[in-house]
Amino acid sequence: MVWFIPATGVSVLKKIVLLALPGVAPFEFGVICEVFGIDRSDTGGPSFDFTITAAAPGPVRTSLGFDMTIEAGLETAADADLIAVPAHSLTRVDERYLEVIRAAEARGAWVLGVCSGAFTLAQSGILDGRRATTHWMHADQLATAYPRIMVDPDVLYVEDRGVVTSAGTAAGIDAALHIVRKELGASAANVIARRMVVPPQRDGGQAQYIQAPLSEDCADSFAEVAEWMLQNLGEDLPVEQLARKALMSPRTFARRFRADMGTTPAAWLNRQRIIRAQQLLEQTELSLETVAADTGFGAVAVMRHHFVKVLQTTPTAYRRAFCQRRSA
Repeated sequence: MVWFIPATGVSVLKKIVLLALPGVAPFEFGVICEVFGIDRSDTGGPSFDFTITAAAPGPVRTSLGFDMTIEAGLETAADADLIAVPAHSLTRVDERYLEVIRAAEARGAWVLGVCSGAFTLAQSGILDGRRATTHWMHADQLATAYPRIMVDPDVLYVEDRGVVTSAGTAAGIDAALHIVRKELGASAANVIARRMVVPPQRDGGQAQYIQAPLSEDCADSFAEVAEWMLQNLGEDLPVEQLARKALMSPRTFARRFRADMGTTPAAWLNRQRIIRAQQLLEQTELSLETVAADTGFGAVAVMRHHFVKVLQTTPTAYRRAFCQRRSA
């Protein structure tokens, strides 16, 4: 496995430690295991040093009433590059877990809280002054109990200075893949997503849920339009043209697209262009001008603007960081 320096300034992602707290939710626990705990090197993906730990090694009761036997203690977390906290029962957490989380944040490691795992991060104090999210059902409770946290109840996940919190259940996949993408590049995240049979990228700003789901026919029509958009990223794709493809008026198309996809057509299209540009910068030697043209940004300056806004780096710096894997 070849490791390389990312553009984010965060330490290279090698060692992952998953905290098994009492009352842990099996699905969210499994999400972290699936993303970080499986060796993907046979298909060109990453392989991590993955450990599950508990404050008291031995049986840990899950939220569904069965026990898991955890062998490693918290001392293994001292040099972790990522501490992951899955959803668990909303009770006061053992201080030893909180110390591990504080130490990880202090040394600049990633910290990930999935769903109600955000409450544990909040108890540790590392979310004070940060933006965060959690499952929409618990967002008000988090904001009331911890007023120093800027809680956003509507998004899939939030990253704020190396601390990532996600909404419930499947949003944990999006948050975990976001960290992989920031550290190891779009190609590595895509390998994991493909093996998991999930979308490689849902933007963190997408809505957690849809108030009034569209009919199956409407959802199918947007799937067709979205696929067509991906096949034509290099073209100018105004809403009027997309609406004609969906046999709707522009206003109706924009409203229904947001309801079905969780974001606006322009924001969705822009994110897909960034993803495609990341892949081209990682995997090809195409000039920046060609990448910008092929992905629909048109000019390098426009592409650079969106990279800095979304990825906090430039296309040149991104290529310099992630093309090392390809060279190796």
